[in-house]
Amino acid sequence: MTKTNALAESQMQLPRDCTFTPGDWQVLSKYWYPVAIAEEIKDKPVSVKLLDVKLVCYRSHGKVVIARDLCFHRGAPLSLGWVENEEIVCPYHGFRYNCEGACTSVPAHPSAKISPKLKLIMYPAVERYGLIWTSLAGTEEQLPEFSGWDDPDFINILPPSFDIAGSSGRQMEGFLDVSHFAYVHADSFADPDNTEVPQYKVRREGNELFADYWSTVSNYGKGQENPAPEGFMWLRAFRVFAPFAASLTVHFPDDGKLMILNCASPVSARYTRLFCPISRNFDKSVPVEDTIKFNLQVFSEDREMVEAQTPEDLPLDLTAEAHIPADRTSIAYRQLLTELGLGRDYTS
Repeated sequence: MTKTNALAESQMQLPRDCTFTPGDWQVLSKYWYPVAIAEEIKDKPVSVKLLDVKLVCYRSHGKVVIARDLCFHRGAPLSLGWVENEEIVCPYHGFRYNCEGACTSVPAHPSAKISPKLKLIMYPAVERYGLIWTSLAGTEEQLPEFSGWDDPDFINILPPSFDIAGSSGRQMEGFLDVSHFAYVHADSFADPDNTEVPQYKVRREGNELFADYWSTVSNYGKGQENPAPEGFMWLRAFRVFAPFAASLTVHFPDDGKLMILNCASPVSARYTRLFCPISRNFDKSVPVEDTIKFNLQVFSEDREMVEAQTPEDLPLDLTAEAHIPADRTSIAYRQLLTELGLGRDYTS
């Protein structure tokens, strides 16, 4: 077995105490997920977790490095160490590793040849939309499209990451749901008397879903000025990037657009870290803090439901739960996850 194949095999081994079925973990490990907010990753190592795998993130030579949070000498977490001269230093015995994962120093034996086994398991790192992304299987880069972030006519807002003690599949389905507004979001933006869900269609292109949903439910927050004319039809355009990302473009009056990228990063089968970049081409003078506060309120309202749902896992067997016409996107999403190879007793 070559060193390259050995490294690939070690990357694909199930983590200890894995909360996913082996089949589901192998499928999910092939995709890209955000694991941190870019500006929070500096020269100090940061511990993160993805699909039950403990990772360490830091910057070396100005670029983000992601590795298994493990020194193979005695299993100490590198996230407790530090970065010195662009190398990460193990806090236990001072072993040093360069940005490519190779051990460069064993202080106890400074003149001895360093074993090639002393090499970190490395993962790809991409910085985009203010986030750090990686793939445990090291597959070709495949990130969701979010055009507003790079459009000079839009302003960008990045709320802090948001933890949810629930599965990524359940969180995603809640983001795509259009019939819960009047009940879950009555305090933030929705009208408890406006409950009807008009007919809408879902179309699929490859592994992506598209749904344009028109309704009279306003997207202005409670207490905000609402300049929309009476009877204004709000378009909410959803786009799903399997398995756990989706964008929502809300069309406001006067060609205003609010773009939200919902990225549910599966820390474990039943724990999710939500990252949510936001871009808009209006209200550019509104304090960013106001937008962040409003969105955290919406996230909190959704979290209460996601954390309380039973079963905790998202059932891919369509006979396991009842459905209504308003659930078209949810049904298509579950079917898409099934086609990706996830099990019917899906554990995320």
